[in-house]
Amino acid sequence: MRFFAGLPIAAIITIGLFLLMKLLISKELILPEKEDAFRFTINPKVEELSIRQRDVKAERSKDVKPPPPPPQIEKQKAVQPREGIANIAGAIPDFEAPQLNRNSVNFNVSDRDAQPLVRIPPMYPPRAAERGVSGSCKAFFDVSPEGKPYNVRTECTSSMFARAATRSVQKWKYNAKIVDGKAVARTGVITTIKFQLED
Repeated sequence: MRFFAGLPIAAIITIGLFLLMKLLISKELILPEKEDAFRFTINPKVEELSIRQRDVKAERSKDVKPPPPPPQIEKQKAVQPREGIANIAGAIPDFEAPQLNRNSVNFNVSDRDAQPLVRIPPMYPPRAAERGVSGSCKAFFDVSPEGKPYNVRTECTSSMFARAATRSVQKWKYNAKIVDGKAVARTGVITTIKFQLED
């Protein structure tokens, strides 16, 4: 009895499930849209860009005034110094020939007395030139076998000339004295040096 009583209920459930399944199957299947795949390009082609050059012409400036001329500078005239510088630099002392004692010298065929080669004039002392002082010095010295003066001594009319005369004689050059074909020292050479300013 229970079996037969449950048949209608089972039939109703079966029919309902059947209808439900049919309803689900009848719907269209919607597939998902395909996504675009990523693409990577190696060494892409670079498009050349055409650059247009624009001709720009510089407009001439209107009413351009020329720059003013540079200022004129007056040239200053050189002022002559009170002391005659040219006279000081150009003052060359006069030299007298050295005095040799010929009685004490014996000349042979191969002998030769000391002879001057280079005689540098002394510088005129500035203090004497400023004061307009002229004078002279008598120099006493010996000549070495190499032709160099030494043992220089001076006797001057003014002490302002002594130093200049001594320095000048020390720079002189002589041919050495020759005795028996050999160079020897020459003693007792005397020379006068004059200091005079040119007018």
